Order: sequence, then structure tokens, then C-alpha cells
Amino acid sequence: MITTARPRAVAAVALLMAASLALTACGTDTADRSDAEQPGNKPGAAPRPVANPLVTTYEGGLYVLDGRTLEVVKDIPLSGFNRVNPVGDDRHVMLSTAEGFRVMDAVNQRLTDIEFKGAKPGHVVRHAGRTVLFTDGTGEVTVFDPRDLAEGKPVTTTYTSAAPHHGVAVELENGHLVSTLGTEEKRTGIVVLDENRKEVTRNEECAGVHGEATAKDEAVVVGCEDGVLIYRKGAITKVKSPTAYGRIGNQAGSDESPIVLGDFKKDKDAELERPQQISLINTTTGKMDLLDLGTSYTFRSLARGPHGEGLVLGTDGKIHVIDTEAGKVARTIPVIGAWQEPLEWQQPRPALFVREHTAYVTDPATKKIHAIDIETGKQLASVTLPMAPNELSGVKH
Repeated sequence: MITTARPRAVAAVALLMAASLALTACGTDTADRSDAEQPGNKPGAAPRPVANPLVTTYEGGLYVLDGRTLEVVKDIPLSGFNRVNPVGDDRHVMLSTAEGFRVMDAVNQRLTDIEFKGAKPGHVVRHAGRTVLFTDGTGEVTVFDPRDLAEGKPVTTTYTSAAPHHGVAVELENGHLVSTLGTEEKRTGIVVLDENRKEVTRNEECAGVHGEATAKDEAVVVGCEDGVLIYRKGAITKVKSPTAYGRIGNQAGSDESPIVLGDFKKDKDAELERPQQISLINTTTGKMDLLDLGTSYTFRSLARGPHGEGLVLGTDGKIHVIDTEAGKVARTIPVIGAWQEPLEWQQPRPALFVREHTAYVTDPATKKIHAIDIETGKQLASVTLPMAPNELSGVKH
């Protein structure tokens, strides 16, 4: 099913809505603070735009940080457990809230009135100049050009999955859509649809399908409980794990490399497995290799560097820089102290976010955030936040 929606933003209405939402979207007294009382603002002055901002969530709100100094420039109260992702331009980020997806103007430090409502908002994927949202509670996939956000709510194309499920989708340069298959009880694989959303091919040999990454030459990798599926040049290939149960659910890809970095869990019965191996999936050869790190990590630990290198934030407090071609750890960068993953996935744990040549790392235990030069390992900035940070993201093309 395909539908389209036209922009519907009027400047005066947008300003009124933004002011109203700032008051109603939170359940604490801090929501009543004026702009003049917010960090980084002078009495009577409008918020100053901040270049390359970062956004981190905390229990009860969001901090907008200066991308260079890491100083808090705005504290925005927002109740509930909120997630944050780049939206695909140099101004906005996408929040996942209890009501759906919501666009935040991070440069101007404000919540906008642009929303994509729906139960259980999930993955946000950026690729080929398009942003794709997957709403788990409805199975709806929403696609738009993030550059249109500057003018208000963008034109969208939507596709509705056969059944609601925890899924993900990516649109390719030719307009084809790769989307997951499943129900609330069972997830089974992927389907590829053409630009008119007619089925091209599918594969349902991927139990527990989860996560997505795109590699060089638009090879798409999605994880399974026993390996991955690779969609490349019109065909889907199953790559099996070296163990009977070998779950890959989080991946990080790079346009600079044909190799996708993935997690790897092999204990099906663990209450919470703390894996110490990562997977390296070669989308050209269809081969998967495992690499022992000697430390565990979490789903917020995986990223890619500017040259396609793999980056993993370990519970030893170090960023492990991986030569994906050689399949080895090239070096490590000490950043924070040792830590342990909490049992509940919503609880704060250190997070890694990479933008160009800089790695940003949070440390909830000390309420700190650090900026690290990936090439030199030098610390560029470090600040202590008022509250413990949880998720971390920022504007990013």
C-alpha cells in the first residue's frame, strides 16, 4: 500500500504549536521555564543557533550540546523514554516518543510541530538522500527527503507492511525498498519492493530478523538469529553463523567498505549475554568472520570511522579501532573507566556516536561526555552534564 502526504506548515501556526508542545509534552515543573531561564540564553534574547549540535537524552528531557565545546546550550524537558537519531540533514534530529516520531530543530534548540504519529516508533534509517521511518505498532514505513524539513512537514511516501512488527526498512538509490517481514509474534525475513512498491523478491530464512546496515555498492545487510541476509545487485543471499545459534541484531556499515560490522551473540538461553566477539560480514564474498575483542560491548557500542574502520566501545572503557579488511584490532583508544551493561536495555549505559573524524562517548556513571579525535586518540573536549546521559546523537548528513 502506498500513500502520499503534502506539506502542511504555516509559520504562525508552527510557532504556536511549538510553544504549546514545549509545555504539554512533559510532566515536570521545569517545563514552565522561559527561554531566558534555559542554559546558554541571556534574558530577553532568542536562542542562538548552534553549529553541528549534539543531542543527548536524560531521564525527563534532552540536552542540546555545542558540537565543539560540548557545553549545554539548551535543556528541553520531555517526559517518558525518548530515543534520538540523525534525520539526514545538518539541522534536525528525529525523536522517538510515546506518541510517534517527532522532529527536533537541534540547531535552533526547539521541538517542531512536525510529527509522524504511530504506536511504537522504531528504526530511523538514512540512505541515498532519503530518510525512512519504521513504526512497529502499525508496520508503516514512511519515506521522505530530509532537506524538505526546512520548509515544514515534507512530502512522504508510505508503505504498510502485511502485519505490524518490530522492523526496519531502507530505500535504495533506484527507489527500491528493502523491508522486513514478520508479525508481533514472529519475524522471518525481508522483502524487496520496486519504486511502485510491487514485490521484486523475498527471503524468509531469517528468524528474528533485526537491524540493518548498508555497505559499499549499496549492499544491504539485515541480521538473523543464525546469521544475516545480504541484498546485493538484485539478489538475496543467506550467510549462516558459524554456530547453530549466532544472533546478529545490530550492525554498522560504511560506504567506504564492503564489510559490515555486526554484534554476535551465541548463548540462546542467556538472560543477558555480554558478548566478546564481533562479526565482520563481507558483502562481496558472502563470508562471515568473528573477532575476539577480549571485552564485552552493547548495542550502543558499534560505529564506523571516516575511512570505513570499525569502532567498538568496550566495557573496558576503550574504543577498539578495527581494521575490517585484515580482521583485527588495529589499536585501542582509552576514554572512560570500566563499566557493565545494565539488565534493562532502556537504562543508561555508555554510548558511542561518530561524526566525521570525531568520536563522542557518554559516561552515565560520571555524567560526562567526551569528544575524541579518532586518528590521534586525543581528547578534544570533555564536560560534566547536570543529569546522566542516555542516548546520544546529533545532526549528520
